[in-house]
Amino acid sequence: MRHRKPLPHILDGRRRRGPSAFVRQSRTANDRVFAKTAYEALAAFRFALRRFLRFSEEGARAAGITPQQHQLLLAIKGRPGREWASLSDIAEALQVRHHAAVGLVDRSARAQLVRRTPDPDDRRQVRVRLTAKGETILARLSRRNRSELRALRRALRIPFLEDSSG
Repeated sequence: MRHRKPLPHILDGRRRRGPSAFVRQSRTANDRVFAKTAYEALAAFRFALRRFLRFSEEGARAAGITPQQHQLLLAIKGRPGREWASLSDIAEALQVRHHAAVGLVDRSARAQLVRRTPDPDDRRQVRVRLTAKGETILARLSRRNRSELRALRRALRIPFLEDSSG
């Protein structure tokens, strides 16, 4: 495994190589304050994001499914323009390898959260759909998560990214 060197040009508030979203080209006191502000905003955003993810994971477990199964249900239901997803769609949405998606779908099918049906256009492919049980669990978790996201809305705004001046 390759050892990664730290990025001092980002960490010390100066620009040495390439563009940085956190600092400006000059080295004035205001730029160092801006860099500190940017780090604070990123830290707050990351905290809010991690807090939401933990909240969502705990909700999935409380509903009797794994966080990965919850992600699967959402990836299928959230597919634009249709109520099913292919295994390739699922792997892409979850950012996992094809065989990992197959294993997750198999476990979820055994738990009666999803069902596989042959693709009528290509019998080598399968379509994965939610079952009534999967729909019910996903709807309950989504209502719960939407409520939490509303509570975190202010923390999820990053004002310094909206500023086009630097």
